Amino acid sequence: MRIAVDAMGGDHAPAEIVQGALDALQLLGDDDRIVLIGTDAALEAHLPRDESVRQRIELHPVTQVIEMDETPLDALKQKKDSSIVVMSKLAGERQVDAVVSAGNTGALAAACQLKMRTLGSVQRPGIAVVLPSFYGPLTICDVGANVAPRPQHLYQYAHMATTYAEQILNINNPRVGLLSIGGEAVKGNMLVKQARELIRQDSRLNFVGNVEGRDLFRGKCEVVVTDGFVGNVVLKLSEGLSEGLFDTIEREIAAEDPELGLRFKPVVKAIWARHDYSEFGGAPLLGVDGVCIICHGSSRRRAIRNAIRVARDSVNSKLNSIILNRLAEQAVDA
Repeated sequence: MRIAVDAMGGDHAPAEIVQGALDALQLLGDDDRIVLIGTDAALEAHLPRDESVRQRIELHPVTQVIEMDETPLDALKQKKDSSIVVMSKLAGERQVDAVVSAGNTGALAAACQLKMRTLGSVQRPGIAVVLPSFYGPLTICDVGANVAPRPQHLYQYAHMATTYAEQILNINNPRVGLLSIGGEAVKGNMLVKQARELIRQDSRLNFVGNVEGRDLFRGKCEVVVTDGFVGNVVLKLSEGLSEGLFDTIEREIAAEDPELGLRFKPVVKAIWARHDYSEFGGAPLLGVDGVCIICHGSSRRRAIRNAIRVARDSVNSKLNSIILNRLAEQAVDA
């Protein structure tokens, strides 16, 4: 297995990205390789001199980097020797089995769709994020790849996210909820109502109906389907709320009783560790003909290590083959 890692992508590149890739070597087999893609200077500056480690790392130099604030399509046209474009091309040519990046999300998603193409009958790929809830991992699809989907797209997301939850998160027959403004069937816009009918009529999906935003962390389902605009808002709101809540609790306890605050700090850290996005590594771009793991821009070495683990599991589980079979069955049923 060969997993390509964008050494230039993210707020803490290249140091944290390279270190995360090195940490992930212990998760891979002896014959597996990590392909680091970046500029010569960045790669050489952060690689160890240990020859045994270097034998398991392949370097693929590039001359350009797509910055986080660049417009995706313009960047792809102007920077064809960037780490994101080159990495996606390698995956499209089957020279690598998976790609991992914490770089520009829009550019990465667009590059993978252009170079890797879509998978079988998939109409539009979607980004599936795993959020740590109080009742276990919650998979939300889509969170940004498709901001103006059709009902059929959400229906396919339900199948792809269900497959991901089963194969990668080991959740048996995950319950699927459709994000709406009310639990009743009559609630929601036309997209939600039409998508609901498609999902409801498929007995292979463990559909529990509409779910509201407040239901996401109440354990009502393990998979949530929504459009990319709403999904991205939910994701960013959840991140900001959890960070602010933990900080507030820690400050309030310290202000009330400094000694108690010191004793309570390890407890806060332990709880935060169980609900940290880094544990799940990154978000798969489901529906492309290959494995693409999109990491948070602020990812550090632990998140990159876990993203490579998710990429490994996606390849080993033959996730895309299972998705293909599910969607093929859908076509036959239709």
